[in-house]
Amino acid sequence: MDTQALRAYFLDLQARIVAAAEALDGSTFLTDAWQREPGGRLEGDGVTRLIENGHFFERGGCNFSHVKGKQLPPSATQHRPELAGAPFEAMGVSLVFHPRNPHAPTVHMNVRCFAALPEGREPVVWFGGGMDLTPYYGEEADAAHFHRSCRDALAPFGDTLFPRFKAWCDEYFFLKHRNEPRGIGGIFFDDFAELGFEQSFAMTRAVGDAFIGAYFPIAERRRDTPYTEAQRDFQAYRRGRYVEFNLVFDRGTLFGLQSGGRTEAILMSMPPVVNWRYSWQPEPGTPEARLYTDFLRPRDWADFPA
Repeated sequence: MDTQALRAYFLDLQARIVAAAEALDGSTFLTDAWQREPGGRLEGDGVTRLIENGHFFERGGCNFSHVKGKQLPPSATQHRPELAGAPFEAMGVSLVFHPRNPHAPTVHMNVRCFAALPEGREPVVWFGGGMDLTPYYGEEADAAHFHRSCRDALAPFGDTLFPRFKAWCDEYFFLKHRNEPRGIGGIFFDDFAELGFEQSFAMTRAVGDAFIGAYFPIAERRRDTPYTEAQRDFQAYRRGRYVEFNLVFDRGTLFGLQSGGRTEAILMSMPPVVNWRYSWQPEPGTPEARLYTDFLRPRDWADFPA
């Protein structure tokens, strides 16, 4: 594992994404650089970049972390039980942006590298990550653009990766207790090393590098769309689904909390204004109902007519 190359890439990716977000919002992100003292349960360092109450982003964060731990938590070994309890090293960038305007979708992206260090054996290194879009008022053009950006990022690494990672995303970002997707998907991959270290890292870089082009044109297109308080209320209701997924199912959140990570940075993914309603359904024929019927189901958005 080339730690220096990984670290340089992830820090540069964070800087580029935050610069693009600051240019869009017109505000400056808070910077919180941190370091863990050696000898604890978890050691390492990172940089949290956060915005709250911006002009466009109601809340958003883009975090870099590089940590080492004495024991892999259960969330990191559920597909690799033979590595349970091994020391580990992990590094990556994770972000969630929540726009204030309900016509602009929430977005999540992360790219990461893990190395399990079992005693007496060779390190086991793998990559994970992806990006997914969560609209409140669906737009076919936005969905198609986002998915095509994901497809094009993976194309140099073979024709099979995009359909595979898209299906994985649709399956992963699914609220089983609600029987509905969190959003309209994108791509997701984990425990990935099948191309060898160099090419698996190159593929992960391609995903990270595609994010700005995948999301920011959508944000620019929707940033000035007029909205009502009723639409804001529906946005807050749908954000509740985001909270439910992150706290119940998300492996990244669970890994951070189980490994003793920084709680504030881990939970920066939570939206600032959320509400829940008892047994509520949108009125048929409304834009809110259309989100459910036309968007919250797996579709081949990359092949949607331009």
